[in-house]
Amino acid sequence: MLKIGYKASAEQFTPRDLLDFSCLAEKSGFDSVFISDHFQPWRHTGGHAPFSLAWLGALGASTSRILMGTSVLTPTFRYHPSIVAQAFATLGTLFPDRIILGIGSGESLNETPSSGMEWPEPKERTARFRESIELMKQLWSQERVSFRGNYYKTENATIYDRPDKPVPLYVAAAGPVVAKLAGERAEGFICTSGKDMGLYKETLLPNVAAGLEKAGRSADSIDRMIEMKVSFDTDRQRALQDTRFWGALALSPEEKMNTEDPLVMERLADALPVERAAKRWIVSSDPEEHVEAIRPYVELGFTHLVFHAPGPDQPRFLKLYSQEVLPLLRRHFA
Repeated sequence: MLKIGYKASAEQFTPRDLLDFSCLAEKSGFDSVFISDHFQPWRHTGGHAPFSLAWLGALGASTSRILMGTSVLTPTFRYHPSIVAQAFATLGTLFPDRIILGIGSGESLNETPSSGMEWPEPKERTARFRESIELMKQLWSQERVSFRGNYYKTENATIYDRPDKPVPLYVAAAGPVVAKLAGERAEGFICTSGKDMGLYKETLLPNVAAGLEKAGRSADSIDRMIEMKVSFDTDRQRALQDTRFWGALALSPEEKMNTEDPLVMERLADALPVERAAKRWIVSSDPEEHVEAIRPYVELGFTHLVFHAPGPDQPRFLKLYSQEVLPLLRRHFA
């Protein structure tokens, strides 16, 4: 069954606003809410970066049905993986069957400013990430854990308040190595829309499948989640202009490489024309056209669509989307 989620855009709104929008998303028929875990926002001016773990507790207490999770948190630098495991064990105990831990290998924008650390090469980041997964899974499943890794160590560590079932682990990947790791070790896989379709069809999803096969897992044992970048409004020009806030998403890896200052990222993004800022987004004012633009992702095999809208009026988006788009999605793809 196709799951439909809402991305609580942490970088753009205050924690209280995000909470109100997410409660509205539950009332509007969305199945899940995900929040990013950023120490700093992509933009300095008008940006926000709420602490996701505290915010998820407030969301759980304010709702009754939706799945909730991070998209994504990095359990390797700012946080020791044992602390992440403890935090999500607590959330899982408070809100059984409703919590998901979405994780990724990190970005310098979030990890370097808070620590002054030198940002390591991809090989080390992946090695740390793999090790952190192993440690967290041990802490969720074993009574006392003395872990001896290359990067992390614990001594007779016990998480006393654990949910009856381990918190589902979702791994975010933009390349083949971590996509395969998701297939081997995770309950869910996360990526974002708006990139070359060949990346999903030829690299990411095949490597998730390869990881599943290597681990002897069935093809349907993992949730394939994609964060859909959509700007939908009855006024197409408004939908186009709404993407300006998120111009940083259109920057190439070379343009934003090692950019650790939101002011610099903001300046680079603001220099882009709106047509380029909108490049990563499905921009539309027609519900049928909009759903047809989403169709290729569903046909590739994604089972969980989490919609991220860029505009400042999120209640307007949630109302329009729940009335005009969600019924079509469920009718076409249920």
